[in-house]
Amino acid sequence: MSQEVSFTSFDGTALFGVLEVPSRPRALVVIVHGLCEHLGRYDYVASRLVAQHIAVFRFDHRGHGRSGGQRVFYADFNEIVDDTNVAFEYARVAVPGLPVFVLGHSMGGYAATLFATKYPEKPAGVILTGALSRYNLQLAGPLPLAAPPLTYLPNELGAGVCSDPAVAEAYLQDPLVEKQMSVGLINTWADGVAYLKREAAAFVAPALILHGAADGLVSNLDSRELYGDIGSADKSLRIYTGLMHEILNEYDKDDVIADILQWIIRRIR
Repeated sequence: MSQEVSFTSFDGTALFGVLEVPSRPRALVVIVHGLCEHLGRYDYVASRLVAQHIAVFRFDHRGHGRSGGQRVFYADFNEIVDDTNVAFEYARVAVPGLPVFVLGHSMGGYAATLFATKYPEKPAGVILTGALSRYNLQLAGPLPLAAPPLTYLPNELGAGVCSDPAVAEAYLQDPLVEKQMSVGLINTWADGVAYLKREAAAFVAPALILHGAADGLVSNLDSRELYGDIGSADKSLRIYTGLMHEILNEYDKDDVIADILQWIIRRIR
């Protein structure tokens, strides 16, 4: 069963989501997408999870996809983590009684890491793919940027998302992929990353940290450092040789998804 939903975040911003519940669900995964993209780019991953009787809830970040809010803008890093918290609670109520995992990619991995740090008692586990957590590769330059918050920069991420030309072309042609991003959003990463470094010991949830070795958008050193810093007793790190940023869309994405499924299933038996 797939259902489109609208829900309201902590400050009244309208968020759009999709809930998919298989028969006899045994776990629930909240998927958190990356910068400038939208929940629809995770259709394949969601289908693989649902096929294993794992319910999936996806939502568009504020200012992304079909959600409301100033386009591709945050005023404070707490907005992305508290939106994620509202989405998590919505999903937990909609499909009660299940362990709830969070799967975050890139900026969504940043949001998921913030969530697990600020709300450590909530997730049954956290899966991160290409997560921005340390900003070792200063893609936008040193932060904060000097321009006003509502200055917009072109989205030039497309060439680095994936080694599959069809995926890269689909990204560029997708009408729901945002073509610009705000300086305000980018600058919130500085405070968010500082918080993640300062409070790393508070992240105690089981963690599966995955990254492509050839990621040119977010350094895999981010994931290596995060793995070493967090307080989780149950944590695993895997760096995939040859894979670029979107390891869930790469040529051997099925192997990556199989690793994720195996990790989740081992923790819900």
